[in-house]
Amino acid sequence: MASTADIRNGLCIKHNHDIYKIIEFLHVKPGKGPAFVRTKLKSVTNGKVLDNTFSAGHKIDIVRVETHTYQYLYAEGDLFHFMNTETYEQISLNKNVLDSPDLLKEGTNVMVQINTETDLPLSVDMPASIVLEVTYTEPGLKGNTATNATKPAKVETGASVNVPLFINEGDKIKIETATGNYMERVKE
Repeated sequence: MASTADIRNGLCIKHNHDIYKIIEFLHVKPGKGPAFVRTKLKSVTNGKVLDNTFSAGHKIDIVRVETHTYQYLYAEGDLFHFMNTETYEQISLNKNVLDSPDLLKEGTNVMVQINTETDLPLSVDMPASIVLEVTYTEPGLKGNTATNATKPAKVETGASVNVPLFINEGDKIKIETATGNYMERVKE
């Protein structure tokens, strides 16, 4: 058993008969009354996000996890197949366990957290950013860099991303995986 002082991003806890991963937390000390911790929890079983407040000193049940590097192989319907880069063991995960499955490119390495008690995968941590090629977008015009205007573009994984007007088909762009937003154009 741990207390609210041990709360950090990425920590997996048992709460309301389910396992949740802490996405955000904030320690609050109001002028009047006791301190508390405001958290945003994501269920690892169904992907739902809920806000919860723990009073200071509240006991929480931490789930022991191990993190392993897995390589994304391919998708088959709603199942995504991964391979452990050390043991070559393959696992299949449902689409709702992944934060941004539409940005996953074959061959991408991800970090998979596995519950040490049950040996079941809990969550998948994608890299902070990913470089993808634009497969379709309206043609860009030279000099369209001054405004903040954007246009939709399809990338090689099938995802749709808003990009600046100067991006053309065939360009490689860096995308932030947490938000799905365009970061920059990559020249190789």
